[in-house]
Amino acid sequence: QVQLIESGGGLVQAGASLRLSCAALGRSLSHYGVGWFRQAPGQEREFVARIRWNGDLTDYLDSVKGRFTISRDNAKNTVWLQMNNLEPEDTALYYCATDGSIYSLGPRDPQRVRSWGQGTQVTVSS
Repeated sequence: QVQLIESGGGLVQAGASLRLSCAALGRSLSHYGVGWFRQAPGQEREFVARIRWNGDLTDYLDSVKGRFTISRDNAKNTVWLQMNNLEPEDTALYYCATDGSIYSLGPRDPQRVRSWGQGTQVTVSS
């Protein structure tokens, strides 16, 4: 299982932007699809976006379409989530993850993820 580390979260006002990073430790991420998920207090973890291992296909939660963009650079072993026009409803702990399947689109169902990192907190004030 690839170990992933999230970073880039912070406290911002509504309408601001943040870019989250997801880096792999000690192993190449280039053959794995990657998903971003988030969990707000008292709520279940939910899918946000995912990107195929080679970057040619992406998928988004409806409520973030047009505001969030997932991208990757396999040479840098990193996946990003650019979040624009943030809303208070985007406040959550954000995680990136794989489902361990190579040459895949990446997980959409949190149940397919076998291990989670620490996440990075995003807080959007109104």
